[in-house]
Amino acid sequence: MLDARILEERRDEIVESCRARHVRADVDSAIALHARVNALRHELNEANRLRNEHQKAGKQKLDPEAREAHTTEGRRLKDVVAAAELALRESETALETALRSLPNFLHPESPRGGEDDWKLVATSGEPRRFDFEAKDHLALAADLDLVDFERAATVAGQKFYYLKREAALLELALQRFALDQILPEGFVPIVTPDLARPDVIEGLGFSPRGEESQIYSIEGHELCLIGTSEITLGGMYADTIFSEDELPLKLAGVSHCFRTEAGAHGRESRGLYRVHQFTKVEMFVFCRPEDSEAQHAELLRLERRIWDALEIPYRVIDIASSDLGAPAYRKFDLEAWMPGRGESGDWGEITSTSNCTDFQARRLRVRVKREGDKRNELVHTLNGTAISNARAIVAILENHQQADGSVTIPRALVPYVGVDRIGPR
Repeated sequence: MLDARILEERRDEIVESCRARHVRADVDSAIALHARVNALRHELNEANRLRNEHQKAGKQKLDPEAREAHTTEGRRLKDVVAAAELALRESETALETALRSLPNFLHPESPRGGEDDWKLVATSGEPRRFDFEAKDHLALAADLDLVDFERAATVAGQKFYYLKREAALLELALQRFALDQILPEGFVPIVTPDLARPDVIEGLGFSPRGEESQIYSIEGHELCLIGTSEITLGGMYADTIFSEDELPLKLAGVSHCFRTEAGAHGRESRGLYRVHQFTKVEMFVFCRPEDSEAQHAELLRLERRIWDALEIPYRVIDIASSDLGAPAYRKFDLEAWMPGRGESGDWGEITSTSNCTDFQARRLRVRVKREGDKRNELVHTLNGTAISNARAIVAILENHQQADGSVTIPRALVPYVGVDRIGPR
């Protein structure tokens, strides 16, 4: 959430961010609401001052007639205060709603435009050229008996799955491999809850309800299934004041992730690429504002190191403005080459890393106390995918398939999986 106090000063920047993201929001209305809230606070303070003075005057000895007049005036002043409090609460609620509709600012270097207007930052490896007819991960999984979509559909519905045999081992291996890559960098491993309250989800800038929501709500409970452990890791330190020497705090969250994936159809969404449930290791950082750009670069470096070790060709892209979520100031994606994607292979997202500046911290009230400074300052928050297992399995199966129908395990994963090859069967 943006700071209401800077709405008027940075109005043009906020309008530009909304325009570039294709977000419909009335910035001027939010500015007017903030002015009204300030005016109503002044009115309430003045009403309370007059009431306090009136109450002090009532301690003096008064004749019966004056006492009755004083009592009548006291009731009136009480009603004035109550009305001012109600008007202030209503305006504060309206301002809060208006602020929630405003996205974060945009990094000056983030490309402006639509989904396809991203900017290429770097590449690693070359898409493999097969000397045999390559299969997609669905065919490989069926031939090697690794995934069961049909039985999962009868148990939980479409877009759920069972991982079997070496795929189950890959699921576990990828988690530990990712953790072993990032823990030496100062990350603290955390296994998080898979559920969170709606207010925590909103605090991180996600929408737990509405047609556009990708989040499952639990009927009869004020709880939702999380779409990422960014939610539970950020919420973990809500209302916290860090000392400066505690930052950066770097967390590695392991959780299941649940997404409704409403409207996600088509060939490119088949199989494990877009599912309702998957396991993910998420990196989350709380840091001083002046450190967030460097921390963002560090998260990207760690993501690249993981995928270099998995021997998967990928590209790094700087995401365009209209494809950014509301909290993101800037976001980089890694897209892996997936030979079975589309008609003849294509790139598919495997990780993302975002700098959310103080947008999430303001709602969560996460601050840092500077030495010698009486005021507490909002921290910056960042997130990045260490590994998202379902898509990682897609990339491994398709890129490491062999002519005999087998799949080789990336060398970095062999100690974790216990075998260097899957099949053929």
